[in-house]
Amino acid sequence: MRAVFGLVLIVGVALAGGAVMMAKNYIAATQNELARERANRSESIPTTEIFVANQQLKYGERLTQELVRKVRWPSESVPEGAFTALEALFPPNRPDDLRVVLRTMEKDEALLAVKVTNPGQDAGLTSQLQRGMRAFAISVDVNSGVSGFLRPGDHVDVYWTGTVRDSSDRGRQEITRLIDTRIELIAVDQSASGEVNGAKIARTVTVAVRPEQVAALAQAQSTGSLSLSLVGAGDDTVASMIEVNQRKLLGLGEVQAPEQVEQKRVCTIRTRRGAEVLEIPIPCSN
Repeated sequence: MRAVFGLVLIVGVALAGGAVMMAKNYIAATQNELARERANRSESIPTTEIFVANQQLKYGERLTQELVRKVRWPSESVPEGAFTALEALFPPNRPDDLRVVLRTMEKDEALLAVKVTNPGQDAGLTSQLQRGMRAFAISVDVNSGVSGFLRPGDHVDVYWTGTVRDSSDRGRQEITRLIDTRIELIAVDQSASGEVNGAKIARTVTVAVRPEQVAALAQAQSTGSLSLSLVGAGDDTVASMIEVNQRKLLGLGEVQAPEQVEQKRVCTIRTRRGAEVLEIPIPCSN
């Protein structure tokens, strides 16, 4: 009886050990298959390591290594200007020259060259001017400045209102004309940050324009008044030539110059009768 019990115990232990080994082999095979699938998946989508914001970054904040982290980004969709090396973002030979944030960035947003200054550069207007562009200030008020809803980064059309001579050169008339379109604002008053809560009545706005546009705006501002018209976000239409005077505004049409009436030609001869001189009409000859 004891021999039978011992035999059954041995067989049970062997079966249990076999079951354990089979389970271990199955789990190992499943893990190997999952690892192989992950490897194949990572190989099918190439990635590139870039730096992103570790928290929300605001305009004027100095960028340190604690505020960024490296993540894997699909290579085919890496944004232009992204930083892929720590040495490019924080040059080792200039440890004290930190970059400054130019635009608000949210957590996990990619760090781009256009969103930060060069190492050691302040977040002033000069860092926001592209090559060949100049900063020019335009005086505005509540009417010409779109009721205080202008923000750095907005685009505006510029209208000039002034007095010019009319086409007949016999009088002067007041006109309003579109003189420039889609000009970018880079500062409102002394602020170059777009983080403004509510409407703010500004006295001046600073725009980024080419040198020839600076001359045109300066001439327009000194000879009349300028008004700004806010362009909608994503609006890529180009405004055509626009000019309005008082007669066009009221639908009166242009003033027509009076027609020249040809005077009838009269030919005469003079004759003297004593002390009196007489003019006698005669037919005109060519």
